[in-house]
Amino acid sequence: MIKNKTGAMGEVYAARYLRDNGYNIVSANYRCRFGEADLIAFCGKTLCFVEVKTRQRDSYHRPFEAVDEIKQQRLVMTAKSFIAMAKIEAPVRFDVCEVMMDEEPGGYEINYIENAFDAG
Repeated sequence: MIKNKTGAMGEVYAARYLRDNGYNIVSANYRCRFGEADLIAFCGKTLCFVEVKTRQRDSYHRPFEAVDEIKQQRLVMTAKSFIAMAKIEAPVRFDVCEVMMDEEPGGYEINYIENAFDAG
């Protein structure tokens, strides 16, 4: 239960980061049979599929490390599903937003990785 709450807060912080940096969020938690896209947003004319990974700051591993090849493949298939459903024609990018949470409430740090992996 705490893990889900931490992840949800991470997504809230990531969405705030995107809005503060000029992104236009078009969907959150898009689900299809292939998986889920945490946040989908336009950065200019580029459609960005953003995987949000949240960890406690004292974690031994960086959040990005959880986006392995299998997760990447699922995100690519999910992106194709969303694009077909929404009938969007735009360049696509896959980003990862690392959210490192502090022990005290409200304390966090964002590390945003553009073009974290290719759809190839």
